[in-house]
Amino acid sequence: MANKKKEVFRPGPMTEGKRNIIQGLLQEYNIETAADIQEALKDLLGGTIKEMMEAEMDDHLGYEKSERSDSEDYRNGYKPKRVTTSYGSMEIDVPQDRKSTFEPKVVKKRQRDISEIDQKIISMYAKGMTTRQISDTLMDIYGFEASEGFISDVTDKLLPQIEEWQKRPLNDIYPVIFIDAIHYSVRDNNVIRKMAAYVILGINCEGRKEVLTIQIGDNESSKYWLSVLNELKNRGVKDILILCADGLTGIKEAIAAAFPNTEYQRCIVHQVRNTLKYVADKDRKAFATDLKKIYNAPSEKEGREALDDVTEKWEEKYPRAMKRWYDNWDVICPIFKFSSDVRKVIYTTNAIESLNSTYRKLNRQRSVFPSDTALLKALYLSTFEATKKWTMPVQNWGKVYGELAIMYDGRLPE
Repeated sequence: MANKKKEVFRPGPMTEGKRNIIQGLLQEYNIETAADIQEALKDLLGGTIKEMMEAEMDDHLGYEKSERSDSEDYRNGYKPKRVTTSYGSMEIDVPQDRKSTFEPKVVKKRQRDISEIDQKIISMYAKGMTTRQISDTLMDIYGFEASEGFISDVTDKLLPQIEEWQKRPLNDIYPVIFIDAIHYSVRDNNVIRKMAAYVILGINCEGRKEVLTIQIGDNESSKYWLSVLNELKNRGVKDILILCADGLTGIKEAIAAAFPNTEYQRCIVHQVRNTLKYVADKDRKAFATDLKKIYNAPSEKEGREALDDVTEKWEEKYPRAMKRWYDNWDVICPIFKFSSDVRKVIYTTNAIESLNSTYRKLNRQRSVFPSDTALLKALYLSTFEATKKWTMPVQNWGKVYGELAIMYDGRLPE
């Protein structure tokens, strides 16, 4: 069995508060090595746990340590307990009461391992569970009471990691890139709005799929898409042979400005779906079969003839069904110059459809996301869950790459 890859912790931005804490650490501890830092943090963790349990004891008894009380129950010293933490094994002092009725929550009785709570929370979040569902699960299974705010704080630790992932360097050439959108309901200032998550997926020169970025927004325009494509350029992308997308507002103009040599291919799958959307169920199968004659035609000339034939056949019943095919023909027709192997890579969009099936589960599990940040965290975690299976290049990549190298002479590495 392969070893499980450990997640890498990424520190967040330096703040004034953090700077003061670090200065205090340097003054309090004689820190000279990384091991000294670990020991200092371990000591602080033990002290923090102790203070939290002291506060819990105050709440249990109804008075603070420095106060007097006539209660029959009172503090009765401490009991040492060894636990496993993220910093290794350590001993903590658990406060005791005379009646032995104190039940600490931060480290429960008989709990010996406190190192994996964060990972358990993040794993459940990745599966699309809400903060309330996670809170209930932790209580039911692990006996750990965690507020929704606490869970949100834990998952917020992902934000610096997401930011770094969004800024990581990319390859200089991607033969094919797909852009697709999935819509979610997001609460914004107590108003529920539909927002789009735009997924940009690339196929690199080795034929392997790679999610380049996820953008959340609702303001499609050429200006918006130009900023997205320029961001890819700033991360190292110098050339894209084919960019496949649906009719996103302004995408065609943005591609021409950012990557003037890139061929924009209208997504055939979306083109077909948009056509069949207004076709009666009883006619849908026959209509879809006729549409295949267009995009499976051996040449653009024959594809255009098939388009005219399909339009003539269905025009009386569905007079506007084929209008978009004529309007978008200039960005549909590039596909005709390729063989079936290349066409399958471009128009079936199996790569992004399988990814989208993972994202759609989030819609089934959450009717509304509390914020766009919560949505981004869920999409990021879902992406890593889905891409674990991406271990092989796309089918027949050797033949596809060879054809693209000839078609786009001099633009692909030999």
